[in-house]
Amino acid sequence: MSLALVNIGDSHDGGMEGVPIAGDALIVDEGAIAWIGDSKDVTERDHQTVIDVAGATVTPGFIDSHVHTTFGDYTPRQQTIGFLESYLHGGTTRVISASEVHVPGRPTSVTGIKALAVAAAHCYADYRPAGMTVHGGSVILEPGLTPADFAELRKDGVWLAKAGFGAFSSPMDYVPLVNAAREAGITVMCHTGGGSIPGSLNKIGVDALLAMQPNIAGHVNGGPTALSSEENERIVTEGGSIALQLVHAGNLRSAIDIAGRALEHGVFHRVMIATDTPTGTGVIPLGMLRQMAEMSSLGPITARQAITASTGNVAEQYGLDAGRLIVGAPADLAVLDAPLGCTASTALAAIDQGDVPAVAVVITGGMVRFTKSRNTPGPIKPVAVRDGA
Repeated sequence: MSLALVNIGDSHDGGMEGVPIAGDALIVDEGAIAWIGDSKDVTERDHQTVIDVAGATVTPGFIDSHVHTTFGDYTPRQQTIGFLESYLHGGTTRVISASEVHVPGRPTSVTGIKALAVAAAHCYADYRPAGMTVHGGSVILEPGLTPADFAELRKDGVWLAKAGFGAFSSPMDYVPLVNAAREAGITVMCHTGGGSIPGSLNKIGVDALLAMQPNIAGHVNGGPTALSSEENERIVTEGGSIALQLVHAGNLRSAIDIAGRALEHGVFHRVMIATDTPTGTGVIPLGMLRQMAEMSSLGPITARQAITASTGNVAEQYGLDAGRLIVGAPADLAVLDAPLGCTASTALAAIDQGDVPAVAVVITGGMVRFTKSRNTPGPIKPVAVRDGA
């Protein structure tokens, strides 16, 4: 299916510099971005669908790297059906499992945890709730797992792991398992800060993180209880390549502190924005946008940097081909604008002043999924979708 977006106002290519695309139009074909250029060079009748962006803003769809998926579009933690579809209406086009820890009766045996991870990975391989891509199946690190188990899991399609919920007496007990999982090519996220659910360790602090060297310090601003400011400085300056995941369901003051330190030390490429939901904090369809707006209006980062941390930075840390507006990338896009009633005139200006922008259109896999978000006010610009013929 061929689709054209014309009359794009501002845009963000998903990269570290957050620059606009080279033109005000792009064409999508066979689920990928096929061309970027000027609207005057687009022949509308050549495309099944044309989106007149009318000067609104186009960004990559957001990638939430901390979502506790289970099976299907359901969360038993909040007893909510259709939460992923609702997140799509907040501009999130892709989520990454932070482990299926909320599955009722979650197994803890080696056989059970491997089976759970494989089943979740395979279930989401072709199932896309409302068109969203879900990277499911994150093996929960438990005592007894061996390098051979991780090699088997990787062969069976599992490429994610989570440390922090296993039956270990000390955070340092995770070190050999994290090393073994990473050796097998598995991307490891580690819980950071105070315990989030009964049975988890009281705290995983900076010393344990530096010893483990996971790929991602999950909710490094607290899940929900944060590290000290001294620990924040150490994870930024001594953490090497460990990604710094700042979540909406964490401590906002700590998130702002860590982002400022990352900018100061020139390691903003390690910063990712996520939600850490559904949890006790709840289901938050606008969690990504709210975290961007809060950190931009109250903290040291700009709206452009917030979008980078929600798109290209995440893709880079996880090795995904998404999160960018470049030719060949998956056509997962969001059309954003200042919301009705806003004193700002553009989506990025709205974010910078703390307002959640309007989500006018979301495209995933090259298909228009909706033309009116059920979770945001409407856009101030007349964004329109029409038949190209």
